[in-house]
Amino acid sequence: MPVDHYENFPVASFLLPRRLVPAVEAIYAFARSADDIADEGDATPSQRLAALEAYRSKLDLIAAGSIPDDPIFARLAHVVAQYRLPLKPMRDLLSAFSQDIETTRYQTYQELCGYCARSANPVGLLMLKLYGADSGRNVADSDAICTALQLINFLQDVEVDWRKQRIYLPLEDLQRFGVSESDIALGRVEDACRALMAFEVQRARALMLSGAPLAVRLPGRIGWELRLVVQGGLRILDRIERAGFDVFRHRPVLGPRDWVAIGWRALRM
Repeated sequence: MPVDHYENFPVASFLLPRRLVPAVEAIYAFARSADDIADEGDATPSQRLAALEAYRSKLDLIAAGSIPDDPIFARLAHVVAQYRLPLKPMRDLLSAFSQDIETTRYQTYQELCGYCARSANPVGLLMLKLYGADSGRNVADSDAICTALQLINFLQDVEVDWRKQRIYLPLEDLQRFGVSESDIALGRVEDACRALMAFEVQRARALMLSGAPLAVRLPGRIGWELRLVVQGGLRILDRIERAGFDVFRHRPVLGPRDWVAIGWRALRM
């Protein structure tokens, strides 16, 4: 990993059935390009919001049975029709990307999870739809895994997000542990910060483990894909702990030895 910027899409994974590659690539292209609109380049906030609104209009065309001229949306329209995919998860993604432009702080954990429900969970839902495995129980576990992945990404990128003037740690938690925004700005890792990060790591780990049974329950390649995703996320949390919760100077990333451990843990699941 890291698990950011939609790189947890299994686009190039050898575990992804070849028949699903075009569909996953089409969904990925939509999500990645929309995310880039919100985060990359030097456009103004109003320009970014307008571009995302144009994306919504193209989804409206697909909903009406039309095929947009834009190649990204033309491919997406065919996939939506072929697999009877709902458009709501894609609209939710656009809503989250718009929120990234307008919202830079979250007061509570519930608010942050509400954002994750639109920024991360739709990816899992769409994958389950492609596999025809979108039962209520499976979706609930997928939501837990996807939200946990998003939270882990936030823990990886506290310093990266600060440079974008964003904080994705609940402000109520900062207040509870006595950590200020200036501590984040200065990369100050003292007892209060370590206690805060330890709390966030444990909560993300518990959430990931709550959804992990899905990886064992689903058969075949999707199950193995999920096992690696789950264990990769947990490994990142291990890395954060081993770094003494200093993600400012030691942003956790996974190397070859980590992937050996992840593979072994996936087998043991």
